[in-house]
Amino acid sequence: MKKTLVIGANGQIGKIVVDLLHNQDRPVVAMFRSKQQAEKLENMGVEVVVGDLETDFEHAFKDCDKVVFSAGSGGNTGYDKTLLIDLWAAKKAVDYSLKVGIQHFVMVSGLGAQDPDEFESEIKPYLVAKYFADQYLLSSGLNYTILRPGSLTNDKGNGLITTTCSTSTNDLFISREDVAKSIEYCINRDEVSNQIFQLYHGNEVIITALTASN
Repeated sequence: MKKTLVIGANGQIGKIVVDLLHNQDRPVVAMFRSKQQAEKLENMGVEVVVGDLETDFEHAFKDCDKVVFSAGSGGNTGYDKTLLIDLWAAKKAVDYSLKVGIQHFVMVSGLGAQDPDEFESEIKPYLVAKYFADQYLLSSGLNYTILRPGSLTNDKGNGLITTTCSTSTNDLFISREDVAKSIEYCINRDEVSNQIFQLYHGNEVIITALTASN
């Protein structure tokens, strides 16, 4: 059985995705930048691969037919890392996916990536990087799903979301756990192929929210 590669497995969302897949006995490969980062999951029986997003990481795609790109440069780095990770590494991941025949690429993007000029934001460089990464995936010919979550929280996820943008900015948030659950749902679902979804906390179960958006 082919595997799902999670790029960004050391991130908060990526960790949850790996746990969800592993606990369901679904073949998953967690990509980490260093062996030390990988040790904990490796000790739990999760298959890991070491790869640096700033160099060549094509080897990580071996025996995989699905990819989740949830990597990010983080809020404590400069714009150079935003460019290298959120844009260039995402571009390389798409290229590697094309080369090995990946069947489904799930991209974790960001709210506002559809138009970084739409509203004032201190993270505009990040949104610009995400915009071009998304556009590259859209034009690649790969089977994709792009997820654009609202502001991320560490609240306990309840599996209830909406893809409809509220008129109140106070409602434009979602827990990382519910984003991870949405990713896990999307990985093997043909009905979400070649779709872009905004994700917020809501009152619909994930399957209903994502299916209704088609």
